[in-house]
Amino acid sequence: MEIDYRVAFDLAPVGLALSRNRSIVDCNQHLCDMFGATREQLLGQSFQILYPSADEYERTGARIAPLLNRNGTYSDDRIMKRVDGRLKGEAFWCHVTGRALNRQAPHEAGIWCFEDLSASRPVKAELTAREREVAAQLMQGLTSKQIGKILVISHRTVEIYRARLMRKYQASTAGDLVHKLMAG
Repeated sequence: MEIDYRVAFDLAPVGLALSRNRSIVDCNQHLCDMFGATREQLLGQSFQILYPSADEYERTGARIAPLLNRNGTYSDDRIMKRVDGRLKGEAFWCHVTGRALNRQAPHEAGIWCFEDLSASRPVKAELTAREREVAAQLMQGLTSKQIGKILVISHRTVEIYRARLMRKYQASTAGDLVHKLMAG
């Protein structure tokens, strides 16, 4: 029996997108459903429309390019936003995994997988773009120094953002904060 790869792409149980220069050139229905959009609304668009802010889109692209260049792959948990429909603009946690097709030009072409984590990790507190980035790294178990290197900010600045997150989530310890972030 021959496998029809187009059918496999379209029926995958996760959102899939093919990219060229950080724009969506193809996607499956699961991705459309996840972001509350039609294929027509997504095809040809920059991935920026899936991010809570243009700043987060730019910083994420800059942060992942060296890793895509070195390893060819990248994955993280991040907050994305719904594009259209009744949940338009809603923020939700999403696990994103990508592979560059050309390591020397990591954004030139790639394939991306999106998994909606909102059922197990709802977004409860209103967070700034930088707080979302720090929260995502904290959930990976990284230290302030490691987060600072990744986000290209000082570890002291990371600690300020972590303190803000602790207040917003009413967490008493760093471990309590991570637990509350994971729970939403």
